[in-house]
Amino acid sequence: MKYEIGDKIIVLHSDEEGKVIEIINDKMVLIEVRGVKFPAYMDQIDFPYFKMFTQKKVVEKKKIYIDEVRKEKPITKKKIADGVFLNFIPIFDKDIFDDDVVEKVKVFLINYNEEDYTFKYKLVFDNHTHFDLNSELRGLSDFYLHDIIFEDLSDAPSFEFEFSLSKEDKKKAPYYERAFKLRGKQLFKKIEELQSRNQPSFSFELFLIYPDKIEEAEKVDLSKLGNAGFRLYEASRAKEHLPPARSVVDLHIEKLTDTPEYLSSYEMLDLQLNTFEKYFELSVLNKANTLIVIHGIGEGKLRTEIHERLKQKSNVKSFVNQFHSLYGYGATEIYFSY
Repeated sequence: MKYEIGDKIIVLHSDEEGKVIEIINDKMVLIEVRGVKFPAYMDQIDFPYFKMFTQKKVVEKKKIYIDEVRKEKPITKKKIADGVFLNFIPIFDKDIFDDDVVEKVKVFLINYNEEDYTFKYKLVFDNHTHFDLNSELRGLSDFYLHDIIFEDLSDAPSFEFEFSLSKEDKKKAPYYERAFKLRGKQLFKKIEELQSRNQPSFSFELFLIYPDKIEEAEKVDLSKLGNAGFRLYEASRAKEHLPPARSVVDLHIEKLTDTPEYLSSYEMLDLQLNTFEKYFELSVLNKANTLIVIHGIGEGKLRTEIHERLKQKSNVKSFVNQFHSLYGYGATEIYFSY
């Protein structure tokens, strides 16, 4: 191995000096330059000795009096971008055919802003937290979170963050939440792009600028609404005025309108999906355990769209489209979690 941990190096394209802090594989190392850590290929760096010997300048000795000595200036890190990013570094290994395969992925937070943030972090698989951490992310720095086995990434984990400013600012939001879900297709596409461009890592933006505080909306004069004929309820009793939840919802278009012949295909699908959303939310508000949605068989457009929406909903424990004695394969049963 050409380099070892602790070796001093120079980055060829920027002529900056740094050191090796981790050996990633036989082609890549993790280096630190001016306090910023990032991966680099070995052909992008070199030992600084050649530069030291060839660029050594003879400096004329000069007397310096005590009142001429300047105070040492603090080293400032170079700002190269804006925002906070979730960064992934694939670690490659060889399989039995001597092909490069990804063994695991290193996960970092990178802060290109000058602000310091405190953050809460969770790695969630299938609605279950597998890793959580509370820490601080310094300005113009990176933070190593953990490694993930590459095969586990095919389960579409969710990376959930809550950021806040380390130094309170009354004009800024008290906190900022960001959740990012990495899907299998998205991951493989990124790795293909990474290899084709000969890059060591890929990133996803979490935010560019920490958001400002949202001012409270002006209070509405409820007496005017009442005088205008609107019904007003106390928030604590709002649930009493909701329609009851259903255990079965039939989305056949003839069940939803008396004039389906006047609707286009798009309008029919929109009506069916809005009805589904309405009774799904009612089930959640009423803490229902299950809900059966009858969508029929047909071309499967309605079923496919409902299944895609269910995958995004946090209150869904699972759902299944299997043969039912009453509905055949034309219904999906949803199981809730709270």
